Amino acid sequence: MSSVYDFNVKNANGDDVSLSDYKGKVLIIVNVASQCGLTNKNYTQLKELLDVYKKDGLEVLAFPCNQFAGQEPSCEIDIQAFVADKFKFEPTLFQKIDVNGDKQSPLFKFLKNEKGGFMFDAIKWNFTKFLVGRDGKIIKRFGPTTDPKDMEKDIKEALGEKL
Repeated sequence: MSSVYDFNVKNANGDDVSLSDYKGKVLIIVNVASQCGLTNKNYTQLKELLDVYKKDGLEVLAFPCNQFAGQEPSCEIDIQAFVADKFKFEPTLFQKIDVNGDKQSPLFKFLKNEKGGFMFDAIKWNFTKFLVGRDGKIIKRFGPTTDPKDMEKDIKEALGEKL
């Protein structure tokens, strides 16, 4: 596997999605949780970024994960409704996954191998964000406490890239 475009995932409805459908887009791939202390700031700022840059090719791909203190216990339908109702935000939502361990998503295993974390590669908490360029290569990994608005400079640079 050489880019995120090599992966297939399941959307919130359980349908297969090829990430190659996003070729030419700049992606923020993020593990999300509805009951985390970081939820409000991350969803609010991710929505703001998407509102500004979607027209230029930005997409937010959200992968719910319940591995961190059980902070995403809901099903995908409830998660989608929560995010839409509370934040007026509709990221592309996928099926709930594991981001670490024996049952980790192959996509997140790839992301971690490509851009390791500080001290160790495991996803440490909800809202770890990966910025992916138009070519499907990972540009940068942002930790859970990095505010999405602090990614804006890197997003602008990525949107200016040519294939």
